[in-house]
Amino acid sequence: MKRIGGIQDVMARTLANLQGGMRNVPLRRLAARAEDALDKALAERLDRQLILPCADDPAEELSRGAIQDRGQFLSRQDRWDELSELIRTADAERQATTCAMSHAELYCFGARADVVHATEEALADGVRPSIEGIEAFEELLSEYPDDYPVAVTVALTHADIGWAWRGGDWPHEIPERNIKLFETHFDRAREILAPMVPAHPDSPLVASALCTLLIGDPAPQNRLADDYERLIDLDPRNPRPMRALGYHLLPRWFGSYDALELEARRTAARTGETWGNGAYTWVFMDALSVDPGASRIVDLDFFIDGMRDILANRPDQHFANLMAAYAAIEMDPARLPKDAPDIVRKTRVAVTETLDWILAEYLFELHPLVWAQAAIGPGANTPLPRRSALVRKGVVTARQTIARHFAEELLSGTTVAFSRHGLRLYPSL
Repeated sequence: MKRIGGIQDVMARTLANLQGGMRNVPLRRLAARAEDALDKALAERLDRQLILPCADDPAEELSRGAIQDRGQFLSRQDRWDELSELIRTADAERQATTCAMSHAELYCFGARADVVHATEEALADGVRPSIEGIEAFEELLSEYPDDYPVAVTVALTHADIGWAWRGGDWPHEIPERNIKLFETHFDRAREILAPMVPAHPDSPLVASALCTLLIGDPAPQNRLADDYERLIDLDPRNPRPMRALGYHLLPRWFGSYDALELEARRTAARTGETWGNGAYTWVFMDALSVDPGASRIVDLDFFIDGMRDILANRPDQHFANLMAAYAAIEMDPARLPKDAPDIVRKTRVAVTETLDWILAEYLFELHPLVWAQAAIGPGANTPLPRRSALVRKGVVTARQTIARHFAEELLSGTTVAFSRHGLRLYPSL
């Protein structure tokens, strides 16, 4: 059920119709009008002919929110004994949400949220942040010596505050004072975490914090691959470290394309029992979407086999939405500049074509936040809108994208229906 040609045929017919009556209008402007005309025609049919149940509050979102809220509540109540025990247990048992988010990391995130948000809000308002919050956290270190959940929480608080001072601008655009504060907070974070690394070699939480602090390390390339390898081996079911590894192995960060390819294959070899070939895909996933150069060295067949293995091993709706949104939006060839190399365009077309079988075999419930994140893209540093706005954006983005995929069917009157029993097309009567 290949649809890429279908949408191209519909666009070609729409463009031809426009050209017939507007011969003096530039082709580029005609193409834009053709897209607008197609979207308008599809919008009139969406509610009647595209049946796709939507989960505004999917299980993984409810779980994530509840765990973060619990960490925040216990921190506010100064119930650090209880919070530390929750983090230890979650870390030791590798507890995770259905979308593989670590419970231990979520508790830590909630615990430091008030202090970090206060700093971010003060900086956004143009005032100097209070240091009372981080000072209170520093006092916890003497109250709970050798308590690694507390140490990790305080270290990551310093890291988050450092990032707040730095911001998302290019280094040459950041005031020197802000860079200094960024470096000071990261230095303190590494100092706090240092004794915990040898003391807790089997902790994914400690290993994850160590990888987080690579950003502020003077020579991160010397330990990037080893630190991420250790984290991935401790918690192979969590794909986030694999994605972060690939992203940070790009030349724009701390690696090279050759290192990216090598580590993707090594990671796939070590995690075959969990993901099949999927780890190769996880490592390349964000790298491919943000850096065209990665297309020159990716093994495209291996990458697409990995996509299939990910969904075969984890056929739940979060991952189905994740892969569908990635194929349809992040890897959309239309996002490329006109002068993009052929190899980059070929790679994106091949990945986009996987949307055929992802929609047909795996997707039956829309998770809006996944599509909203895909539209924003990985590594975005701009402040996110409110959750309600993200949900609306995700719903509109997903339904429009899927409608375009089935444009020929919808415009002919066919109903496209997704359900747990599979994708069904009902011809018009």
